[in-house]
Amino acid sequence: MSQQKATLIGLTAIVLWSAIVGLIRVVSEGLGAVGGAAMIYTLGSLLLVFTVGFPDIRKFPRPYLIIGSILFVCYELCLSLSLGYAQTGTQAIEVGMVNYLWPSMTIVLSVIIYRQKTKIVFIPGILLAIAGICRVLGGNHGFSFSEIGNNLSSNPLSYGLALSGAIIWSVYCVVTKKIAQGCNGITLFFALTALTLWVYYLSGPRINFMFTAPVMVNLVLAAAAMGFGYAAWNIGILHGNVTILATASYFIPVLSALLAAFILNSTLSVYFWQGAAMVSIGSLLCWWSTRT
Repeated sequence: MSQQKATLIGLTAIVLWSAIVGLIRVVSEGLGAVGGAAMIYTLGSLLLVFTVGFPDIRKFPRPYLIIGSILFVCYELCLSLSLGYAQTGTQAIEVGMVNYLWPSMTIVLSVIIYRQKTKIVFIPGILLAIAGICRVLGGNHGFSFSEIGNNLSSNPLSYGLALSGAIIWSVYCVVTKKIAQGCNGITLFFALTALTLWVYYLSGPRINFMFTAPVMVNLVLAAAAMGFGYAAWNIGILHGNVTILATASYFIPVLSALLAAFILNSTLSVYFWQGAAMVSIGSLLCWWSTRT
């Protein structure tokens, strides 16, 4: 496979992942936050078995098997449930944007833990990403701390899960890079996420599934976006131009908001788009500050 073709395949992963916020939200509206997520990760696991394959767990380093599993499952739970518990489609998009603080947090952790050298744009990048989230949460009032407080207090569970997910995923990215030793447990981790969600669903009050045509279509699309997204990204990283893929990945927040607004038929303010752009540019600056 040529590098150009592999890079294009890797870029499709970015598009697929960008659609996840809107798709998860639609599925949760018909199947519930927990049940919908369980269905998505179950189908996603099956797709990964056929695209990536199921790994030989016996070859996994024990720290990666245990720590990687826990961090991955916790992150996916935070992501899917934060979107499912959102009160409106617009709030789900805002929650998804909070989750995209993880790229900046990953760089921060790398600097703290591994003493990674950075350029002077590192600090402005962090501040810009945080300011972008404030801009998003301020709604139509821009940088209004009272409005940000009202927004967060209206649904602390969703926003809290999204922020927790961003922190957990940044830890996952930093830690597993050292302990994975080249192993790829994505299929196993997806299956464990699905199993955890089903246990959670069966242990609590159950919501009846509403298998309407739109819900079914979006369920298949969400599972495909996750399953094929990871498979495409794996090809891109192994055989494509990693610099191009890394740079493009930092614009996922803007593309994700664009696709989610279309899928959920939501109208987003100018302040939101400004905030989304600030998050992307801030994350990109953080990454660029580590380039030698």
